[in-house]
Amino acid sequence: MDFYYMSASAPCRSVMMTAKAVGVDLNLKNLNLMAGEHMKPEFLAINPQHTIPTLVDDGFALWESRSILTYLVDKYGRNDTLYPKDVKKRAVVNQRLYFDAGVLYQRFGDYFYPQIMAKAPADPEKLKKLEEALGFLNTFLEGQSYVAGDNLTIADLSIFASVSTFYSAGIDGKAYSNVEKWYKLMESTAPGREADKQCLEEFKKWFNGMKN
Repeated sequence: MDFYYMSASAPCRSVMMTAKAVGVDLNLKNLNLMAGEHMKPEFLAINPQHTIPTLVDDGFALWESRSILTYLVDKYGRNDTLYPKDVKKRAVVNQRLYFDAGVLYQRFGDYFYPQIMAKAPADPEKLKKLEEALGFLNTFLEGQSYVAGDNLTIADLSIFASVSTFYSAGIDGKAYSNVEKWYKLMESTAPGREADKQCLEEFKKWFNGMKN
């Protein structure tokens, strides 16, 4: 299946880890957003929102990373561990995914993107909001190994991609002991971690280049 992505993107990296977890090979198609490759007619025909990541599986096109995660596990997962079929357990995983999309990663963008794209000064109030979101995550992890319980799920892969991006951008996570413990666990157990590390290095280069 074709996977349109940018290696520096946390949402793209979460899809790559999930694909590894379910044993799916991705035909990687790196898009240079700075060169406008996502606005070419052939890509707009696939995804009119011209966003990444975008997956095309036997003619079926899907975008928004967390939707792709659930699709991959529902279709290709060997069991339901990564995305439980139990209604309550799945609801918790969904809540964590929505938290990542609408709060955690959103606040990272709110804080850093103006600095990168508009060369605006850092806003301490937005940094506080980002730190608050990490505090929420720290609370979620109290008394459990993973963000949605005692087993690895796609919520961990999505949030791990986000938090590793935060750390690479210079956010200090040492104040969040539960997050730090979980992060170390994910560093050693996340599927596709070596490829993820390489992509994270690409993010660091991109981030430092854009910020300087």
